[in-house]
Amino acid sequence: MDPITLGIIVAIALIVLMAIGTPIAFALGGVSLLALIYDRGLPELVYFGETFFDRIAEFGFVAIPMFILMGAAVASSPTGRDLYRSLDLWMGRLPGGLAVSNIGACTVFSALSGSSPATCAAIGKMGIPEMRTRGYPDGVAAGCIAAGGTLGILIPPSVTMIIYGISTETSIGRLFIAGVMPGLMLAGLFMAWTMIACRLAGGYANPMAQAAAQVKQNVKANVDANLKALVRVLPFLAVIAGILFALYGGVATPSEAAGVGAFLCVALAVLIYRMWQVGPIKLIMRDSLRESVMIMLVIACAEVFAYALSSMFITQTVAAAIADMEVNRWVLMGVINLFLLVAGFFLPPVAVIVMTAPILLPIILAADFDPYWFAVILTINLEIGLITPPVGLNLFIIKGIAPDISLRNILMGSLPYALCMVLGIVLLCFFPGIALWLPNLIMG
Repeated sequence: MDPITLGIIVAIALIVLMAIGTPIAFALGGVSLLALIYDRGLPELVYFGETFFDRIAEFGFVAIPMFILMGAAVASSPTGRDLYRSLDLWMGRLPGGLAVSNIGACTVFSALSGSSPATCAAIGKMGIPEMRTRGYPDGVAAGCIAAGGTLGILIPPSVTMIIYGISTETSIGRLFIAGVMPGLMLAGLFMAWTMIACRLAGGYANPMAQAAAQVKQNVKANVDANLKALVRVLPFLAVIAGILFALYGGVATPSEAAGVGAFLCVALAVLIYRMWQVGPIKLIMRDSLRESVMIMLVIACAEVFAYALSSMFITQTVAAAIADMEVNRWVLMGVINLFLLVAGFFLPPVAVIVMTAPILLPIILAADFDPYWFAVILTINLEIGLITPPVGLNLFIIKGIAPDISLRNILMGSLPYALCMVLGIVLLCFFPGIALWLPNLIMG
């Protein structure tokens, strides 16, 4: 059978399985298994098992559960609450200051947790009820948290960047640095839109006029409480700074830095927040184990899927067809962005990266694009998928936090932030130095 025809059949089978609710890992593994048996026969089952286990046996993957454990320790402690209170103190005077402070809290918490769902849940549980109490529209309250949570996969340390680095054999340290400036740029765009939206909706200065008198009577008490909260957060920020220094300074590998960071974050959560009971520690370990197993299973099955596509020459045929397109390289990049955007609508970031990055990287290099710049572009596309239907993981997390807000209001509040991300991609295309200047400055 023609490789393109076979590839279309495989893609349709995969989409059908996921559409009926089959877990992504099982859908990938099942389709790969059937395709290999069809193409090579039953003896190919030996290579199925070898490929499945060999890929996840790489030492570099140790960093993934360690960074997840670090994020779970932060997310399970009151760190998000303290961070939220501290930023509310400093940003409260801006138009829509409470919503802006929520985005700031999401930005910092993203660096602490490295997870979009964890960021969205931790900040949203406190921020959304508080914003609604002070009169913010439901769309603004839900949208700013949903969008701010997406920064968790871009701002280092990011699990998705680790997976991209391993899948494409690029430097994880350089990928981390490449995500810093674009992450801050997106946070700035989110804050700018939030202030504009709040102005259009009637101001929503923080605090509202009715609460202003009460706050003025307790300014000193509020300042003292928030400064104490900030002091409790600073050790966690110091751990993140230490991890990044160890990576960029060549002191430790990503796996070593992640292991030390995970231990320190768990220890800080126990010491600072008095989490001495077995229950909270067990919860941290349980959540870390579940997410780690899910990600590793997706990676292993995606590797088998990639092996099946390569064995049937589907990957090579598609890559050659794209490379042979006689179009401007920016038109090619536009096609790739559209493909990634659609893939992000239906698949989680981990699955998209493992399945597409090894295929797209040779095409990107042939078109003379920088692989680290492309990693940022790819990640922002996947961020958009987190706040757009039909999957839109962050939308459903917000719905779980505030079930009385309609999904339509959550979506309408999130869409302007998706457009901010599209603007971010356009800016990166015109000014690639936003992503590349800092890595080149630090690492040469």
